[in-house]
Amino acid sequence: MTTLLAIETSCDETAAAVVEDGRYAHSNIVASQVEIHQKYGGVVPELASRQHLKAIVPVVTEAMVTADVAWEDLDGIAVTYGPGLAGALLVGVNFAKALAFSLGVPLIGVNHLEGHVYAAWLSRSRRARRAAEEELKFPLLALVVSGGHTELVLMRGHGDYGLIGATRDDAAGEAFDKVGRILGLPFPGGPAVQLAAEQLSRYGLRGRRNMVDLPRAWMQGTYEFSFSGVKTAVLRYMQSRMKDQDLSEPLATSPGGIVATDVPLYVAQVASSFQQSVSDVLVAKTVDAAREFKVQMILVVGGVAANSLLREEITAHAPVPVRIPDFAFCTDNAAMIGACGYYRLQRGLVSDMALDVDPGARLAPPSTTIPSEGYGGGRRS
Repeated sequence: MTTLLAIETSCDETAAAVVEDGRYAHSNIVASQVEIHQKYGGVVPELASRQHLKAIVPVVTEAMVTADVAWEDLDGIAVTYGPGLAGALLVGVNFAKALAFSLGVPLIGVNHLEGHVYAAWLSRSRRARRAAEEELKFPLLALVVSGGHTELVLMRGHGDYGLIGATRDDAAGEAFDKVGRILGLPFPGGPAVQLAAEQLSRYGLRGRRNMVDLPRAWMQGTYEFSFSGVKTAVLRYMQSRMKDQDLSEPLATSPGGIVATDVPLYVAQVASSFQQSVSDVLVAKTVDAAREFKVQMILVVGGVAANSLLREEITAHAPVPVRIPDFAFCTDNAAMIGACGYYRLQRGLVSDMALDVDPGARLAPPSTTIPSEGYGGGRRS
């Protein structure tokens, strides 16, 4: 049995987890900074770094206590080194270095995006762990969708990645945040837009006939993505719809802030239309890539993988089994870093005390791009 303490501080969550054999999370503690950054409509890097400094000791301590694991039981320390905010990453990496040095255990640097992929290996119970291990077969196609990244990656084995396609501009999660801001919804935009879209049922409306006509960037002949166009289309629609209203002002407020469960009908329609536009493109390209590259399974990982529409539609249309992590393992967390750290440790991939942060780290660099053979990129109904 191999037990790792994992630390994640790439953005605005201070997280720590104790993970056994890369599969079972004994603990998974996350201290969120959402309330701190919400009034700014996005993450403020300097504030994030300061908050990580305040939270890291309590969070790591809670992870160890919750797991009921002693320091001498640890076989290594896994930590995110990038990509992410430089100041935030430095807090986690330096803390992990000090722990690994003092305990005399290996230090395992983990790419944050690779961690998201390995969230699919995590199970909430030991019983489910064995069954899940048997289901995961290579080659896999991973759709990595988060606030900063949207990539299709072919995974041929542990640590063996090839880039199939990526976004040319905004990542899907970034587009959700920006559209949420345009609609006057709270940060983060992903869950707020989903909640607003779900309010169509409150008005007794369902289906595409009740939606606003928004574009889909199919990027014909490629597996690449673009979400800046649909974001701009939402802005133009709202500008025409609200000519006499300042769009910087919230559309619905309460003493607790914006209420996504009490939005005007047109906001619910725009939110639903935007969500559908993003999901259509993500699902179509992933399904087509799965067929072309003859994969045995699709993984959908990252913060946007928590979106219920995306989860439902990709599962319904995929030609192979789909694995999506539990909601707790979709957004930034340390358990996924521990899962990835275990498989890196098994391959002897440990770091030394010279480990440095890499804010622009890539999972599969452009040099590993796998060419498509005759992909037409046709749109789906």
